[in-house]
Amino acid sequence: MNGAEALVRTLLGSGIDMCFANPGTSEMHFVAALDRVEGMRCVLCLEEGSVTGAAEGYARMAEKPASTLLHLGPGLANGLTNLHNARRGYSPMVNIVGEHATYHRVYDAPLTSDIEAVAKTFSHWVHMATEAGSVAQDAAGAIAAARRPPGQIATLILPADVAWNEAPDGPAAPPAIARPEPVEPDALRRAAAILRSGEPAAILMTGRALRATSLDVAGRIAAATGCRLLAQTSNARMERGAGRVAVERIPYPVDAALKTLHGLKHLILIGGKAPVAFFAYPDKPSVLTPSDCEIFTLARIDQDLEAALAGLAEELGATKHAPAAEPLKRPAPPQSGPITPETLAATLAAQLPENAVVVDESISVGRAFYASLRNAPPHDWLQLTGGAIGDGLPLATGAAIACPDRPVICLEGDGSAMYNIQSLWTQAREKLDVTTLVMNNRSYAILKGELANVGAQNAGPKALDMMSLDKPDIDWSALARSLGVESHRASTVEELNRALDASLAARGPQLIDVVL
Repeated sequence: MNGAEALVRTLLGSGIDMCFANPGTSEMHFVAALDRVEGMRCVLCLEEGSVTGAAEGYARMAEKPASTLLHLGPGLANGLTNLHNARRGYSPMVNIVGEHATYHRVYDAPLTSDIEAVAKTFSHWVHMATEAGSVAQDAAGAIAAARRPPGQIATLILPADVAWNEAPDGPAAPPAIARPEPVEPDALRRAAAILRSGEPAAILMTGRALRATSLDVAGRIAAATGCRLLAQTSNARMERGAGRVAVERIPYPVDAALKTLHGLKHLILIGGKAPVAFFAYPDKPSVLTPSDCEIFTLARIDQDLEAALAGLAEELGATKHAPAAEPLKRPAPPQSGPITPETLAATLAAQLPENAVVVDESISVGRAFYASLRNAPPHDWLQLTGGAIGDGLPLATGAAIACPDRPVICLEGDGSAMYNIQSLWTQAREKLDVTTLVMNNRSYAILKGELANVGAQNAGPKALDMMSLDKPDIDWSALARSLGVESHRASTVEELNRALDASLAARGPQLIDVVL
C-alpha cells in the first residue's frame, strides 16, 4: 500500500467519501488509488473554483466535509475565491493539494511555489506531508481539523513521492469528532434578563440556529418576550417557508440596514457577528447598530447554538408559547408583461417545488426574492457568504450531489455566472437536477449602484464600460448547450412561465436565460 492509498482509505474510514477534483501530474498516484480503493466518488470539475465551490455546497447540505484534489500552488490559487466563501460560511473541507516530490522542489521547476504560504490565508489548518509512513496520520489530523465546530478548512499538501512510496502502517483510525462548546449558564441568565427588560431587543442568528427546529424554539422565545428575530445578511443555509418561523435578514444596503436596526436597545448574538457595513462609504457609518444599543454574545459560532436557544427558552419559560409559523400562500403567477425583479419573484413564489434547495447569487436583481418566497413550500436557502462572486453555480452543483432527491434552483447573476460557468459541464456529466435562472441584465448592476454609494459621481463612458456585459452580448442558451445543459430563453412573463414549467418537469440540468 502506498501513501496515496493509505490517504484514501483514511478519508473513507472517517466517512469522507466524496472528492471533487481537478488533478495534474503530481496527483496521479492519488487518482490511481481511487480505482484500487472502493467507495470514493470522484467528481471532475473543469476549473478549481468549481472544485472548491462544489465541495462547499456539498458540505452545507451533507453536513460533512468533502475532499478536494488540487494541482500544486496554481491549482490551489484558482480555488481560493470559493475557499474564502467556504471559510466565511463555516463549511468543512479537506483539501488535498499535490506538490512536487520532496527532492524535486530544490530545482525550482516552473510550477514550484510556496503552497503553505498561499494556503494559510484561506485555511484554518495547513500541513505539508513529508513521509509516506505518516501521511495517514496527517490525513487524520486534517479530518479532525475540518470537523472542528463550526466547520473548518483543512489543507494537506501531498508531495508526489509521499504519495507513491510505501506506507507500511496503512490507514489511520478515524479521529474523534469534537463537539461544540456549551454556553455558560450565566450567559443564559443575562440574555433572559435582557429579554425580560421590556426594552426593544432582537436576537441575531446564523449557522445551525437557522435550522427549522431551532427556529421553532426562537419563535417561542419571540412569542414569549416580543423580541425580534434577525439573521445575518449572508447565511450558509436557512430552512424556511411554510410551517417554519420566518426570520428577517439584515439588508445589504447601509441605509436599509440602519432602518432595520433603528431603535434597538439590545442585540443578542447567537452565532452571529455584530452587524457592520460590507464596505466603507463616505458619510455613512461602518457600525450598523444604534450607538446606544448593547450587543451581548450569548453563543459564539463555535458553541452549541441549538442548545443555547433551547436553554434560553427554558430560562424564560417560553417552551409553552406557540411560535408564529408561516402559512402556505401560493400566489397566482403573473401571466403577461415584461420580466422585472418583481414579476420574476412572484413567478418563483408561485412555482417553487416543495423541499427545494435554493442557491441565491442573484445579487442586485434578487433582492425581492427572499421576502417573496417567505410563504412558499418548505425549502432551504443557501447564500454567498464571503461576498466573492462566482459561488452560485458550483454551490448548486455540490448541493445537488449531496441531495440527489431534491430539486435545486440556482438564482444566478449573469456577471457571477461567468466566473465558474464550467460547473454546468459537471452538472451535465453527473446528470444533476439543477435549474439555473441567469438574471441577464447584461451588466454588473450591483457596481452601478455602488458607484453612486461611494460618491464617485459623474462617471463617464470608460467607467460605465467596466460594468457592462454587452458588446458582445453573451448567448446563454448557446453557451449552456455547448456544455451539455438544456436551455430556454425568456424575455416575457409568458415565456418565463413556460420555461420554468418545462425545466422543473425535466430531469437533469436546465438553464433559463431570463432577459431583463
